[in-house]
Amino acid sequence: MRVLIVNTSERVGGAAIAANRLMEALKKNGVKVKMLVRDKQTDHLTVLSIGHHWMQPLKFIWERLCIFIANNFSRKNLFQVDIANAGTDITKLSEFQRADVIHLHWVNQGFLSLADIDKVMHAGKPVVITMHDQWYFTGICHYSGNCQKYKELCESCELMSGKLLGDLAKKVFLQKEKIYSDTRLTFVGCSQWMANLAKTSKLTIGHKVVSIPNAINTELFRPQDKRLAREAFHLPVDKYLLLFGCQRITDKRKGFSFLVEALQLIKQQSPDRALNIELVVVGGEAEHIRHQVPFGIFPISYVRDPQKMVQLYNAVDLYVTPSLQDNLPNTIMEAMACGTPCVGFKVGGIPEMIDHKENGYVATCQDAKDFAAGIQWALDADHGALSQRARDKVMSTYSEEAVARKYMEVYEG
Repeated sequence: MRVLIVNTSERVGGAAIAANRLMEALKKNGVKVKMLVRDKQTDHLTVLSIGHHWMQPLKFIWERLCIFIANNFSRKNLFQVDIANAGTDITKLSEFQRADVIHLHWVNQGFLSLADIDKVMHAGKPVVITMHDQWYFTGICHYSGNCQKYKELCESCELMSGKLLGDLAKKVFLQKEKIYSDTRLTFVGCSQWMANLAKTSKLTIGHKVVSIPNAINTELFRPQDKRLAREAFHLPVDKYLLLFGCQRITDKRKGFSFLVEALQLIKQQSPDRALNIELVVVGGEAEHIRHQVPFGIFPISYVRDPQKMVQLYNAVDLYVTPSLQDNLPNTIMEAMACGTPCVGFKVGGIPEMIDHKENGYVATCQDAKDFAAGIQWALDADHGALSQRARDKVMSTYSEEAVARKYMEVYEG
């Protein structure tokens, strides 16, 4: 069996990381698998690029320009939606033609258009779709928030303030419905939460929807000596360190403001304890939020080297993720694999990962007071036992072998 995994990027973004890890897990379990991307960042032989063409950047720009115009010339929510009106036909590529199964992951931002997806789905090959967000079963949004229009028909999207190019959400939803209608697809949610949402969409009627988590290499992401890890990043060895990270800290969906409020509450409620807490922030905009945090802060730019990321998880005592909407965050899985417990809100797939007061703390969504209580609880817990239970959860649920086996059953079915 030959499997072709398709994703916009090889390494950048959570979907790319997850797709890469799945490829490695499948290879270790005897599956012939390659990955096709638009943006190739390494020289790995099993990762193929569609090739560089002067038109590629223009396709991305064209899609963003159309969204910008349709949104009354506003940049608001510019990257919260995708209309897939430009892309590349991959069905003519030799690797596509040799593949027995096509496995689509995150293919947005000018990689595959709806017309290209249509060709993929009607090429006479089984198609599996891993949903890293909601885009495959909504009109144009990646996360719908409280909106449930995708259950019947997306229209008048609240993320779009204008209709200069018509109702894009409705147009795209109806196009997807037509494309999916005479095919037999398998939709895979990385979390049970995502799979459950997908099952309620009109677009998935008649198709198989299952839940399979992302895989992680537990030989790479594993506990290390904390003191040595801290020395590697020049972090204090006598402080209780919290870690927060995301690609764009200013993304409101990541909930950074709730973390700041929670830290302020801790400082007010336990001023003596607060003296021993400091925050490590990793991400492209980490340096710019120093003035918002009431504790000492150590900004670290985006870490691309997995080995360095393993060191960073091991350097801290607790990973905090105040995300307001998320699927199955790789960062939680990585932290827990390294024996670092986590605190997160009860949203998306997070409660499936963190077992409340067993290997971490699940706070009521958008409740900074409860989030602060979770941090305090972790401070008072038996860190050694908490760390071991976090590691055990990953080993039993997200190992490469377990995830690969589940996908192989999907491919063969």
